[in-house]
This record gives sequence, structure tokens and C-alpha cells, in this order.
Amino acid sequence: MERLRTLSEAECYERCYGWRHTEDTVKILYREPDATAEPSDVGERLRMLLELRLDGRDAEAA
Repeated sequence: MERLRTLSEAECYERCYGWRHTEDTVKILYREPDATAEPSDVGERLRMLLELRLDGRDAEAA
């Protein structure tokens, strides 16, 4: 592929990252909750697994 002209740094940036000057705002994207498990169930499982790991670590240190 033959280039017709050399691109400037600004043009290269725009092609890679898009035009940013008009989008200087923060956008909040909302996610749908996971349908397979309740958030409280996931948190409880993580807490129990952490406790098991901590208990196992104390037994190895003794």
C-alpha cells in the first residue's frame, strides 16, 4: 500500500485514539448485575475462602 502523503503527529494520534477535544467529560457506564449469583452471595463466598486461607496459613506457621 502506497501512502499519498505523510501524516502529521496530530493526525496519527487522532487515528489511533480518536478525537478527544470534544469529549473532555467523564462518562459513567452502568453494568447489568450478574444474573448467576447475588452480589451478597459472591461476597460471602470470597470472605469464607479468605478465612480458610488465613486459617491454613496460621497452621503452617505453627
